[in-house]
Amino acid sequence: MSLTAEYGALGLPVEARARAGASLETFFRELQPDWHSQWAWDNYENAVLALARRFGLKELCEIGGGRDPGFLPSNPALRGLSLTVNDIDQLELDFAPQGLKKARFDIAGDLSEPDARPGSYDLMFSRMVFEHVDGVEQAWRNIHALLRPGGVALCFFPTLYAPVFTLNHMIPERLSRRIVHALFPNRRDGGGDPKFPALYDWCVTSEARVKPMLAAAGFAEAHIQPFWGHGYFDRMPGLKQADHAFNRLAARLDWRLMTTYAFVAVRKAG
Repeated sequence: MSLTAEYGALGLPVEARARAGASLETFFRELQPDWHSQWAWDNYENAVLALARRFGLKELCEIGGGRDPGFLPSNPALRGLSLTVNDIDQLELDFAPQGLKKARFDIAGDLSEPDARPGSYDLMFSRMVFEHVDGVEQAWRNIHALLRPGGVALCFFPTLYAPVFTLNHMIPERLSRRIVHALFPNRRDGGGDPKFPALYDWCVTSEARVKPMLAAAGFAEAHIQPFWGHGYFDRMPGLKQADHAFNRLAARLDWRLMTTYAFVAVRKAG
């Protein structure tokens, strides 16, 4: 059964389920995520929808969705939900599919832009955005301000100090861009999937480091779901298998220094 089907068929109205002592820890325990990051890629959209159904969240905002939002306006799974797509760049929003509400503002800015409306959203989410954000602590504070009481946010991003992302962080952006284009030849800037500079500010999975920062941003609850493994060596036999074995061991040991991706979920006090 899919995550969406499971959380849409619990036998309770959404509002009743949200009041039934739900917590982020319980939510993720019920999802039973796999250790490998492929699970995160395969289930990200369904996890967003499951959060909406589980906690009774109706007003959604995708951070940095731009030209490539996770949901199209025709998606039947959005029935009963309202979705706004955000981006810092008007050009990216111009490429977004027609029929979506759009809001241009900098998630790490001062929220002075007209489209930034504090207390407007029940659920905010992002995919492969936070590694590009300059000022992640401010971004989390802004998310707290933009959420309504009881609101939830879910951010999916790559993490340090996995070797592939540590290398991407250390080498010049021009060289990093060439490597990505060599590994993924269909990916070209100016097309459907441009590469933006990666900063990796706060892109780690250490609970001892991250949870105090999220608490300081105002959140009453936080959950960090780590993942290991990646697809960068899929076209390199031998290296692919060795890397998979290493990441499987790191996951078994819960070695957070070697995570490759994470879901970070937070909840604002109701």
